[in-house]
Amino acid sequence: MRLAGEAAVVTGSSRGVGRNVAAALAREGADVLVNYSASEGPAMKLVEEIRAMGRKSVAVRADVANKAEVENMIKTAKETFGRLDILVNNAGFTRPGMLHKLSETDWDAVLDAHLKGPFLAIQAASKYFMEQNYGKIINVSSVAGLVGTVGQVNYSAAKGGILSFTKSVARELARYNVCANVISLGIVETDMTEKIRSDEKLTEIYMNRILLKKFASADDITPAFVFLASHESDYITGQVIPVDGGYGMI
Repeated sequence: MRLAGEAAVVTGSSRGVGRNVAAALAREGADVLVNYSASEGPAMKLVEEIRAMGRKSVAVRADVANKAEVENMIKTAKETFGRLDILVNNAGFTRPGMLHKLSETDWDAVLDAHLKGPFLAIQAASKYFMEQNYGKIINVSSVAGLVGTVGQVNYSAAKGGILSFTKSVARELARYNVCANVISLGIVETDMTEKIRSDEKLTEIYMNRILLKKFASADDITPAFVFLASHESDYITGQVIPVDGGYGMI
């Protein structure tokens, strides 16, 4: 197994992309901390699934935009698993709205989750990575951060910010043998994209943008996360890897 003996934190992992990533890391041998903000039931179910694989797992409720809660989450991972090797910053949500109507509250909420959250988590985890002279950071972005999205200037801004933020992190932590990269996703089959996938007109619009003419399944995206979390990617840092079916090419 490619991640045997290693430990990971995956934010926003009670459902959607985060859940699939956490399960994939566990299947490859990693112990995994499951983070959630509201969905305790699904988080605990995933913990049991991971434990059934023979791995250690614990669920921690934490708002990724809250410094004290994030620091507690990272500390809990270190204390529970005895180490921390992998951090996947996935947590987030959308608050759509056209530019001229978007509230300051919705702007702040989305930027806090998608940009401040990874900052706080990396800041907390980096001391452990630096001490052991090793670590893998994977930040989740979106095609929206590359090409923009109508009605989601807050989300696009946050996801675009993740790109340059990650490059700076990669430069700062390279001396400690820490790799920081971004996976940029397209339309993945999750609850967040249900409206797009269930509306014929929206589906047609997005299919015209996706070169491979299909929405991504969990099996389409998780191999990239496992690769960047493993030693196979030890010479890759500061990079953006699109896993979007070619959407970002349009």
